[in-house]
Amino acid sequence: MSSIQINRRNFIKKMAIASAAAAAATLFPGIIFPNDQLKGLPDGDDIQWKKSPCRFCGVGCGLLIGLQNSKAVAVKGDPASAVNKGLCCVKGYHSVLALYGKDRLTQPLIRRDGKLQPATMKEALDLVASKMKDTIAQHGKDSVAIYGSGQWTIPDGYVASKFMKGVIGTNNLEANARLCMASAVTGFMTSFGMDEPMGCYEDFDHADVFVMWGNNMAEMHPVLFSRMLDQRLRRNGVKIIDFATRTTRTSMASDRSILFKPQTDLAVANAICYEILKNNWHNRGFLQKHCVFKSGKTNIGYGLEDNFKFTDEPKDMSLEQFRAFLEDYRPEKVEKLSGVSAKDIKYMASLYGDPNKKVMSVWCMGPNQHTRGTWMNNLIYNIHLLTGKISTPGNSPFSLTGQPSACGTVREVGTLTHALPYGSVDNEKAREKAAKIWGVPVSNISPKPTYHTVEMFRALDRGDIKFIWIQTTNPMVTMPKLKRYRNGAKKEDRFVVVSDVYPTPTTDVADVVLPAAMWIEREGMFGNSERRTQHFEQMLQPQGEAISDAWQMIEVARRMGYEKYFPWTKENHVGKIWEEYYKFHEGDKHGIAPYEVLKKEPGVIWPYVNGKSTKWRYHAKYDPAAKGDSFDFYGKPDGKAWIWARPYEPPPESPDSEYPFWLNTGRVLEHWHSGSMTRRVAVLHQAVPHAYAELHPSDATKLGVKTGDKVKLTSRRGSIVMPASVNERGLPTEGQVFVPFFDESLLINELTLDSFCPISRQPDYKKCAVKVEKA
Repeated sequence: MSSIQINRRNFIKKMAIASAAAAAATLFPGIIFPNDQLKGLPDGDDIQWKKSPCRFCGVGCGLLIGLQNSKAVAVKGDPASAVNKGLCCVKGYHSVLALYGKDRLTQPLIRRDGKLQPATMKEALDLVASKMKDTIAQHGKDSVAIYGSGQWTIPDGYVASKFMKGVIGTNNLEANARLCMASAVTGFMTSFGMDEPMGCYEDFDHADVFVMWGNNMAEMHPVLFSRMLDQRLRRNGVKIIDFATRTTRTSMASDRSILFKPQTDLAVANAICYEILKNNWHNRGFLQKHCVFKSGKTNIGYGLEDNFKFTDEPKDMSLEQFRAFLEDYRPEKVEKLSGVSAKDIKYMASLYGDPNKKVMSVWCMGPNQHTRGTWMNNLIYNIHLLTGKISTPGNSPFSLTGQPSACGTVREVGTLTHALPYGSVDNEKAREKAAKIWGVPVSNISPKPTYHTVEMFRALDRGDIKFIWIQTTNPMVTMPKLKRYRNGAKKEDRFVVVSDVYPTPTTDVADVVLPAAMWIEREGMFGNSERRTQHFEQMLQPQGEAISDAWQMIEVARRMGYEKYFPWTKENHVGKIWEEYYKFHEGDKHGIAPYEVLKKEPGVIWPYVNGKSTKWRYHAKYDPAAKGDSFDFYGKPDGKAWIWARPYEPPPESPDSEYPFWLNTGRVLEHWHSGSMTRRVAVLHQAVPHAYAELHPSDATKLGVKTGDKVKLTSRRGSIVMPASVNERGLPTEGQVFVPFFDESLLINELTLDSFCPISRQPDYKKCAVKVEKA
């Protein structure tokens, strides 16, 4: 810690210089007028403004898009949006520039003689349909798959679900949200019996304490972070706590930065629970009426082998048994494991335990991309349940999302192998309901999930899957242990279709590339982190021959003989799809707004009951579905939330004498995920033009490197050479290296490990072992 203090002033100075342009756009709610990548300004007198949620991240900021001469020429934050109240981050202000990259895909491509060659849309769609149909005929329906995205609109995901699960009859449907949000889903389901947060963004306006669990919000969710900072300015006593494995911009803006060793957040969370019970800070009445205690299997594995299977077995336990379980997590003992002082553990516990403080816990990839991600989600909920700080304004455990519709399209529509729209394939009533709405025999819908994302690409490598259609995502950059899955996709008898807006490493392995309409070039809906569904109209014509992902699938389905299941026209299909999808969500617990309401409102939070959004679930004061006069966790049969005994277990791979560094991967403010859009925005690309290996100064000194020098990172899976970054944007602890994954020319996921949480099947991108050498 002393080296952090010594270099703090230099760190802050360099951090400010490195982010000057980005910070200006993030903090100033102005207007960017892009014209040929910011060269010249359009005439502002005849600009037409239309509303849309932002295309980037899961916050769902409201934007006003300026249109002129059939182009998007301006952006500003929408003051009427309850999400961002007129403020945007640097990506939001530059969002429309992502539409106009010079290498935008505008016509289909078909691989001929080993090279992608231009083709007509009819020719490409005919080929996709015939290959899909022939593959099913030769190898069975489970030999084809679709891999989609939390960037799909809700209608896109709905068409994919109906097409694959209802019509073809395979559960080989997955989405990239498995890589970022699956642990959040299983955390909610195992603790509460229903998915998605019980609170909303209005919690930021009520909380007295904000605890960020492994979440660099200043860069990942800067608009929401600004709401935290605003509350600290407005109200005395508001505290912001950064609990993380490296020092970031979030740390510098927080009241206290507490660093822990990777994976030991499990132990620290249990130690906080220990302190709460030891000091009688728990809410006895709440626990007696509204909670039960459970234990599950331990030593559950890491999913490293193909066809890995795991099923948990919940068992009842008492409060006293839970107390006994926590005896192994006394703060003084956890200090030795985690590196977090007993004093800091007790301080965090005191914040949660203070009955006069409302506490909001916020997290994203840190606890989710974790080999015990479900457990980490459970443990954060444990803290809130023990203290009764949940489901009321300002008392909120809040899992944030990283994509604009990871909630709306993936989690609500059900574009994961186990899921159906508001249901699961192993639930007979859910299958019957889906079959009735879709007009298919119930026998069409298989009761057994097939492949989650990692296993889907393993199946492609093995040859169990012969045909895969990838839409709106870039797995040849984002999959862990990437070399295996890239090589698998390139095998001779595999057929890969990719729908996207730009050339990527994923289109490089495709047999057919379909140009997709992007964002406001088509009508759609996104569903954000606070259960808010937002509609946007088509504002622009698609470029070249591009069409929406949904319409691509509809065209292919019709060519395969399934016209009757997709009777809509190109002009009305979004509204008609919503009307059909609406039938899945009727009722107080999960009702959604009608199409016409969505078109009028700047977003509607579900459950939408009697014309009103439900901001806080599971409390009768705010939620019409809750019974009684207070809490009702109606996702569970008895209305009681589950508090889980979840132990610390080590990661599958830790630093050793050969590979002495932790590797941690993630994002930066200016770029989004794999960078396929943001790297084509000149100002964002210039701000951060390439990836880098972020090192602690003492490690850099030992290696004899400084910022800009090349270093070689090597894991058991591969090596990569990239420039070092020392005392710039972030500061890892000694023995740790951080690398952002947005740069397709520096594929850090060739080094990462494809281990995953056995319950959620979400990979851990935050922890594997590497060695670092001067190149």
